[in-house]
Amino acid sequence: MKITKNTAIAGKHGKPILTDVFFIENQNPKPILIFCHGYKGFKDWGAWDLMANAFAENGFFFIKFNFAFNGGTPEQPIDFPDLEAFGNNNYTKELDDLETIIDWISENPVYKNETNTNSINVMGHSRAGGIVSIKSEADSRIKKVISLAGVSDYSNRYPISGDAEQWKKDGVKYVENGRTKQQMPHFYQFYEDFITNAERLDIKRAVSNLNKPFLIIHGDEDTTVRIEEAHNLHSWKPDSVSKIIAGANHVFGASHPWGKSNLPTHLKQVVETTIAFLE
Repeated sequence: MKITKNTAIAGKHGKPILTDVFFIENQNPKPILIFCHGYKGFKDWGAWDLMANAFAENGFFFIKFNFAFNGGTPEQPIDFPDLEAFGNNNYTKELDDLETIIDWISENPVYKNETNTNSINVMGHSRAGGIVSIKSEADSRIKKVISLAGVSDYSNRYPISGDAEQWKKDGVKYVENGRTKQQMPHFYQFYEDFITNAERLDIKRAVSNLNKPFLIIHGDEDTTVRIEEAHNLHSWKPDSVSKIIAGANHVFGASHPWGKSNLPTHLKQVVETTIAFLE
């Protein structure tokens, strides 16, 4: 297994995108799977490394990365030492970051013999389920899409929902991180960017127009993103594949830190379902 961690790729907005790749080095071009973390997430969270290993062992070239403004730094890619960056993140920056990663792997001479750039697939967890859906509808290089406990609407959830006037007046909204206890800021630019790009950021529009295979995976005990959102996605694209995992929560049994050497049962089901879909 070849694992390269924390490669810094120049983002479009002045911050680097820290990137990991996992693959078996054998000079065989492999289908590419790009994984995008969710809100208050990062590439090294919980069992994501074990998940990356599992996909690589099954013949995929697996990429995961930190969104450039997720609050991590090159020196400290885990957790949120840079809350200023976190506050300046928004959906369109995340779409740009995903595009940067696709450009990078498409043109990368280092991995040329290990990657099949005609098979680029994307998977987004939680908030990033919307990011991969929107990007896939617009980018013909992406062949298949997986929404993992993904959201179906950005307009009705934090921080967009609520009092926009008060947000404008204060300039910032805070949310507490339950694990780190940090007060995490969202600057008003988030709202402005959303309103400016509302049509582009409409997940229903993107999924309804998506002309490629779409897999929706959701746990029926997800209390963070309700299962109704998975049903919404499936109703907008009736030929999508919907997999509801009984008893699974929002993170499919994982937690951070994840000290065990094996995947939680529900996350193992995620991997198996995704491999079957991609093959």
